[in-house]
Amino acid sequence: MNSKKIIIALDNDNLKNTIKLIEELKYDSFAFKVGYEFFFNFGLVGYKLINQKNVRIFLDLKLHDIPNTVKNGIQAISKLNPYFTTVHISGGDNMQKITNKTKKEIKILGVSILTSMNSEQTQKYYFNNDINNIVSNFATYAMENKLDGVVCSPKEINIIKKKCADKLIIITPGIRPENYKNNADDQERIMTPKEALEAGADYLVIGRPITESLNPLEALKNINASIK
Repeated sequence: MNSKKIIIALDNDNLKNTIKLIEELKYDSFAFKVGYEFFFNFGLVGYKLINQKNVRIFLDLKLHDIPNTVKNGIQAISKLNPYFTTVHISGGDNMQKITNKTKKEIKILGVSILTSMNSEQTQKYYFNNDINNIVSNFATYAMENKLDGVVCSPKEINIIKKKCADKLIIITPGIRPENYKNNADDQERIMTPKEALEAGADYLVIGRPITESLNPLEALKNINASIK
């Protein structure tokens, strides 16, 4: 396993600053996550500029549709050669299975439950089911359907480890360094970087605590130091 554990979330609306940030952080991070905000603002032009920096890319578009549409989406994504990409586990068995026929060298991650959802919201939209039960079942489905890994909140890492041992890569957003405060933060189920890795996460997705810092490289180095 690579000694670098941090995936930098790049969602912002300033392409010039993003490219500058990549240059600054690429030697101290594992990969860079491109999500909706960046991709919808800058599209293939912006994506290719990142790719030219010779870094791993986590293209996080969370595909969720009928199997044939997802198959076509994965085929298109394959041409971009990201390291990771995502589909929603809740899209069903056939949708997950079809990614195996099209993914080539991409690692497909199954999204479990978004880290912005708390227990109340989860019970409302998953029909009174418990978060832990849902994630446990989703991890089983991801393994059965031969996905490469799962995306989950740090609070559910132990559940997935018990269910799947080391058969799935675990990537964890909802990571907040100690003493980090942001009134606009929309993450609900969170842990510190050290806590998440000790629980069994393989990689941590961190955005604002690094990218919105006055000194992003120093913030990243401090996180790296805290988990060594």
